[in-house]
Amino acid sequence: MTTPVAKKPERQARFRFPSAYTILFALIVIVAAMTWIIPAGQYERQASATLGKEIPVAGTYAPTEANPQGVFDIILAPIAGFYNPVSYAANAIDVALFVLMIGGFIGVVTSTGAIDAGIKRAMTRLKGREKWMIPILMALFALGGTTEGMAEETLAFYVLLTPVMIAAGYDALTAAAVVLLGAGVGVLGSTVNAFSTVIASNAAGVPFTDGLALRLVILALTFVATVAYVMRYAERVKADPSRSLVFDRKAENEAYFRSAKETDATEFTRLHKIVLLLFGATFAVMIWGVSLGGWWMAQMSGLFMIAGIGIGIVARLGEKGLVEAFVGGARDLLGVALIIGLARGIVVVMDAGHITDTILHWAEGTVTGLSHIVFINAMYWIQVALSFLVPSTSGLAVLSMPILAPVGDFAGVSRSLVVTAFQSAEGVVNLITPTSAVVMGGLAIARVPYERWLLFVWPVLLMLTVIIMAALSLGVLLGGPST
Repeated sequence: MTTPVAKKPERQARFRFPSAYTILFALIVIVAAMTWIIPAGQYERQASATLGKEIPVAGTYAPTEANPQGVFDIILAPIAGFYNPVSYAANAIDVALFVLMIGGFIGVVTSTGAIDAGIKRAMTRLKGREKWMIPILMALFALGGTTEGMAEETLAFYVLLTPVMIAAGYDALTAAAVVLLGAGVGVLGSTVNAFSTVIASNAAGVPFTDGLALRLVILALTFVATVAYVMRYAERVKADPSRSLVFDRKAENEAYFRSAKETDATEFTRLHKIVLLLFGATFAVMIWGVSLGGWWMAQMSGLFMIAGIGIGIVARLGEKGLVEAFVGGARDLLGVALIIGLARGIVVVMDAGHITDTILHWAEGTVTGLSHIVFINAMYWIQVALSFLVPSTSGLAVLSMPILAPVGDFAGVSRSLVVTAFQSAEGVVNLITPTSAVVMGGLAIARVPYERWLLFVWPVLLMLTVIIMAALSLGVLLGGPST
């Protein structure tokens, strides 16, 4: 009689990619370690009347006393990341509160049943034409990106579009791509974006209209390439859901976002129409406030808070129902708010360690003395590297342009082309950088793991880089002497 051999329990050999929280905290540790290795240094600063900020002065870099970041600095970095007033865009606490207000607002609207009923009605009317939502929506986001640098405000749209895309037969990754790539392409092809083109041009000492034609070409080519890529992926997923990069999360995401399958019997009532009208009006007011009213995070947060309360009253949720819906919605996005503080903590450690200017000084020395075409393409890659360290477009513009734009004079390359290289590089990197609250927060809201996003987007990054480098090289060949 043969004794049966007991089978060993199967071990999960599959590597599990770390969560966004682990990635960001690991980056804080790595940057802190860099402050012990990279020499500390700083440029002198002077106030800029046009920018309203202090900018570094070229040729003034000097070593300074080192301030290596230790264990306690690492521990406090995520906390300091929320409120440390670095000169890079809004404080993280403002963005985090904005996200929580969006969550509360969406929680109230969802509790009325209007979103579920509205999705069912929209899918019924769009049946067979769902794919055209993708270029239309991406065009709207690209318009926001190229004109006003649409970034943090896009976080409000992930919760709105993800259930729509899932109901249309696509997946959560498609929704994330529509928002992130749409707005991102607009930013890398910025035309009149005050947070990118205008600030960078002012810091470089040239009119922001210089180089506009080339930026329009970059915007058009990159937009067509990304839309074609997203549409191809979406159609492939619709034909065969198993080809989705987030297929293993399909049931979970459908349950979380309440797909149309759960709303087949939902009647689209007059109350639903009123709620959705108020819902859309809230976003319209937000866009007006940001683009024309001088609004930022505090005003947008207040808007979503009061709109959520107003919709709850109109829908007659009652005091208890309204509070529970709002708090429950905010609770769902609490993890996103924590990610935002972690991401900003990386910048806090780098600045406190006095290594930001040292890295910029090294970049300045790298491009000095290169030929025209080599110079502008090297400038693009240097800005790519700097963009990982400083994820704010306006922050990097103020930091790098006063130093790197004048170097173009010696290379015979116009400063406006240096500005174009800067905004293109920043736009590409801000599609993937884990130090960006917009990237990590948006993916967290759409429930798309970071590694799946990287797997999806790397061909896009390759296409965008080829287009941008070709355009920059053409700009050098067609351009005149530096300004």
